[in-house]
Amino acid sequence: MLEILHYEIIRNAIIIGVLASIACGIIGVYVVVKRIVFISGGIAHASFGGVGLGYYLGIDPILGVLPFSIVSALSMGLVSRRSKLPEDTAIGILWAMGMAIGIILVNLTPGYAPDLMTYLFGSILFVSNSDIILMLILDAIIILIVLVFYKEFMALCFDEEFAEVSGVPVERLYLVLLCLIALTVVVLMQVVGIIMVIALLTIPAAFSREFTNDIRKMMGISMIFGAVFCILGISLSIVFFVPSGATIILCMAVFYCLYLGFNYIR
Repeated sequence: MLEILHYEIIRNAIIIGVLASIACGIIGVYVVVKRIVFISGGIAHASFGGVGLGYYLGIDPILGVLPFSIVSALSMGLVSRRSKLPEDTAIGILWAMGMAIGIILVNLTPGYAPDLMTYLFGSILFVSNSDIILMLILDAIIILIVLVFYKEFMALCFDEEFAEVSGVPVERLYLVLLCLIALTVVVLMQVVGIIMVIALLTIPAAFSREFTNDIRKMMGISMIFGAVFCILGISLSIVFFVPSGATIILCMAVFYCLYLGFNYIR
């Protein structure tokens, strides 16, 4: 099995999987604790508009996704907090708008978009060295911001009202957190694609919560789970010739369900 590591595409896939695990291990914990899974899914799917924008402008779609996902995150955050619309309704509308914009821009682009499906379902076996460098930069940004605002994010997640009374800029911090989710979506897009990104963002964090309630430990365990399942999923996908992204998600879901079932029986 170790012979497959001689191939550069396999090594790159494992590296990307580990880098993605770092991002989802950190931000996924906030998503699960803060219970903003739905808005995270909205950001992920709305970011498809960035893919269409990239194709339309003739640039790397990832460069289109990066600003588009951040704009989507800020829009959802502001609309859900300041609008009279119920939060789930506002997110659903913006989610659909982002997808619709992406579809229209792809349709308006001359020629055929051959790599479109890779952004929907992932292309972890076809990442390049430039993708790895981009992921390293995004991971570094995420880690740096979380280190700087760690205590503030804790207050935001566990007692938002008390944080606001204490003078913490709750709304701005919430928007920063959504922007970090947007950056994480860009990282995970290469691994499992837009369609399944929400699973990789939530399952490792939810799994880690079964073992501890300490946020720092939860993040560490979540990173380990994410890395192990990514490597396992990549290996199984090569052996059985099935899509890597879907295999990674299935491995996570199966092990999590088995653990919950074992706990229930015990």
